[in-house]
Amino acid sequence: MKILVTGAKGQLGFDVTSEAKKRGYEVLGVDIEEMDITAPDSVGRVMEEFRPDALIHCAAWTAVDAAEEEENREKVRRINAEGTENLARACHKIGCKMLYLSTDYVFDGSGTRPWDPEDEAYAPLNFYGKTKLEGEEAVKSILTRYFIVRIAWVFGMNGKNFVRTMLRLSENYDTLRVVTDQIGTPTYTVDLARLLVDMIETEKYGIYHATNEGGYLSWADFAREIFRLAGKSTDVQGVTTAEYGLSRAKRPFNSRLEKKKLREAGFCPLPTWQDALTRYLNELFEKGEI
Repeated sequence: MKILVTGAKGQLGFDVTSEAKKRGYEVLGVDIEEMDITAPDSVGRVMEEFRPDALIHCAAWTAVDAAEEEENREKVRRINAEGTENLARACHKIGCKMLYLSTDYVFDGSGTRPWDPEDEAYAPLNFYGKTKLEGEEAVKSILTRYFIVRIAWVFGMNGKNFVRTMLRLSENYDTLRVVTDQIGTPTYTVDLARLLVDMIETEKYGIYHATNEGGYLSWADFAREIFRLAGKSTDVQGVTTAEYGLSRAKRPFNSRLEKKKLREAGFCPLPTWQDALTRYLNELFEKGEI
């Protein structure tokens, strides 16, 4: 099987490319230098030349607060919505299956019930979520052979993330304020990459939710576990989102994602987030980042 991965230099795309290569597939990982997803000609050229059997679309504008700025909005939509549409059309043209990474931000984060993949009460609170939802709609309208995988709270080796931010801030502060009223589950890119390649090997199309197992928690609880495992004495002061302030984009309070559809389809769930965090911190330690 030939697999094309977009956003190959990013946090998730890097691990997806590595995982697919480990399994012996012919993999082409691209970033904007190799293929500009906002330019149909660029997309068409690469897709026609490589002729992939499957596309795993990891590329996205993910700077959620910056996406709210008026001067960025056109670019955000071009990348997240129009870029995804360009890829879906190219997949349709050559008969290629597509896996699109989306987000819990397509929902408004109300209530406490975990969001089911089949829920259609879409009401994104911010512009990032709106454009990712537009990407979902493009995929569904153009293709029949597609996977849409919604994820949340992602961390990995190849980029910035909450874990690295907390560790960096702990070097300069004895106490950190972290929100307690946003609830979800972390997702380790190494584990997610394994699942995504598992999926693309099948014809079990549809919409799925994927985060690590291990239950739900707040960002403050996640920070406390990071510091405990990393041997840090930094104190975490829990605050509400309103008390914390600062963020330009609204975040959902309820990022709980229901993942039972993965098991029902025969896919192996991700390990617990506690196990994933331990492995991640060990790798950071080995690389001298802790």
